[in-house]
Amino acid sequence: MGQDQTKQQIEKGLRLYQSNRTEKALQVWTKVLEKSADPAGRFRVLGCLVTAHSEMGRYREMLKFAVVQVDTARELEDADFLLESYLNLARSNEKLCEFPKAVSYCKTCLGLPGTRAGARLGGQVSLSMGNAFLGLSLFQKALESFEKALRYAHNNDDTMLECRVCCSLGSFYAQVKDYEKALFFPCKAAELVNDYGKGWSLKYRAMSQYHMAVAYRLLGHLGSAMECCEESMKIALQHGDRPLQALCLLCFADIHRSRGDLETAVPRYDSAMSIMTEIGNRLGQVQVLLGVTKCWVARKALDKALDAIERALSQLRLHRLAEDICRSKGLQREVRAHVVRFHACVEETELYCGLCGEAIGEQNGRLQALPCAHLFHLRCLQRNVARGCPNCRRASMKPGFV
Repeated sequence: MGQDQTKQQIEKGLRLYQSNRTEKALQVWTKVLEKSADPAGRFRVLGCLVTAHSEMGRYREMLKFAVVQVDTARELEDADFLLESYLNLARSNEKLCEFPKAVSYCKTCLGLPGTRAGARLGGQVSLSMGNAFLGLSLFQKALESFEKALRYAHNNDDTMLECRVCCSLGSFYAQVKDYEKALFFPCKAAELVNDYGKGWSLKYRAMSQYHMAVAYRLLGHLGSAMECCEESMKIALQHGDRPLQALCLLCFADIHRSRGDLETAVPRYDSAMSIMTEIGNRLGQVQVLLGVTKCWVARKALDKALDAIERALSQLRLHRLAEDICRSKGLQREVRAHVVRFHACVEETELYCGLCGEAIGEQNGRLQALPCAHLFHLRCLQRNVARGCPNCRRASMKPGFV
């Protein structure tokens, strides 16, 4: 298959994909990959396959094609192609929750010299790195990366990237429990979709609506949360977006649990867990187990709650929840163990206010990030008369600091 025929078949696949005939598109692209002798054409079709499998939640297939794309880029000896392929490799590992690998590949991207695509893809690399750091609960590093991605978006007038970064920032602030910002950023993303997204994929609207639903639920606006989640789920079903379907099912379950309707919530958690397991989203599985644990606690079935929490004890909030359950059961030794593990996590993730010393993320509260990306309670900063960041100032006074 020559260059012209390869190009025609790739375009045919794109038309099929854009009309939601995804399996037909995959068949066309797979045939191109098997028959084309044009390395540049093969590189492009591998990118199409990576994107398609990503949106379908077939992350292992996504990773497989990303690896082949890296090999093809090396064969072409093109730095721009290599940057793009390593970014796809980073994204694949991010989706599979292999967060240290994702960070490593992002750093490889940033270290590639002399790439023309650097300005275009640098923001996407920073976004992927921020998502990976967030998955690792390295909150300061995540915020630094998101802010860098946002600067790329503004400097290059890339509203599509800005929309994606705003959604990630919504997720960030939901985790650290500043629910006002958790709503502000996805609302900003929704505005960008309305103003600039006429030619964009509907996935951007679905993504912003999902993150709005999460924030509305956390703020107790359950009607608005349900409305946004239904809109997101409708688009996800139309496009066969399995990862988003899983997230929406999780959000539906959380909304029903917040309403006290545990009979409806539990099957939704089960459905979300099924898809999360299928696509390899381990972090999503932990979030489902957290919701299930809270259902068992509400039913006073504390042994079942502890059983669920033992399957997922990798998140900060789960240590706090386990502490409360053990205290209810009078298990003092276990209470002390979870208190120690909780505070160890706080220190490791630097998720504490450097002014009052309290953990960030235990309850809803307004936060403020300084330019260095250290987070503080807004009320503490307003009372602070000293200049500069207290965390950075303390670090500079450590022995051996240069």
